[in-house]
Parts: sequence; C-alpha cells; structure tokens
Amino acid sequence: MNKNRTEILDYVNALKGYQGYVQFSNRRIEEIFTDFSDITVDPGEGFIYEAHFYNGSDSISIRQINVWWYVDETKDVSIENTQMYYAINNLKVKMAQIWEAENDPLCEDLPVLKLKKVVFAGFEGGKQ
Repeated sequence: MNKNRTEILDYVNALKGYQGYVQFSNRRIEEIFTDFSDITVDPGEGFIYEAHFYNGSDSISIRQINVWWYVDETKDVSIENTQMYYAINNLKVKMAQIWEAENDPLCEDLPVLKLKKVVFAGFEGGKQ
C-alpha cells in the first residue's frame, strides 16, 4: 500500500508492541526499538526514508519512493528460516526467508520451493 507523509507518520505512531527501527532522511539510524513496545516518532524530524518493524508474528517494511511511502505487511512470519546479521551498536538483526512452492517446468512441473522475499524478524534478545 502507498501512503503520503502524514499517513505514514500516523501509521507508524499507531504501531503497538513492535521491535524495529526508523531511518530518517536527515541522519543516521538512531530510532531503534529493541523491546516490543509502542512506536513513537517525532513528526518534526526529516521524512522517514526506511523503517522495519516486527511484533512476534507480523513484519512491516516501509520504504520512501519518490513522493510516496510503500508499506509491505507480511503476516504470520515463520522464523524457522532465519538468518542473523550484526548491525550498529552490536545488535543482532534477524531476517526471515519466505519460501513458497511453485511448479517448475525444469523439474518435470513438480513443486519446488522458491524464495519470495526476506523480511525483518526482530532483534535477537529483545524483551517481550
């Protein structure tokens, strides 16, 4: 879904019980929510360039593209295919791989798992 600047700020500030981070356009990443908490960002900051959130089952990705903010919501994220990455401040970021079975003509039309996307799945060691 696409949102304008006012809508995206309202959307982010309405998130309850999430981990995640917000990257503003005018500075490095400083808004990091390692505990599952209510998200609050100051509308007086620069615009949100990128943000990722996770509440234990659902992942939200926000990316600013031209004059719109694209929001991708992924429900019921399975964490069985999770990779761990080190980020700023020695945080461990979890990214979950979403695989779906598709019939593949190169495999006699049998179903084959194909990677569909990789989503933010929280921080290692966050408190709920």
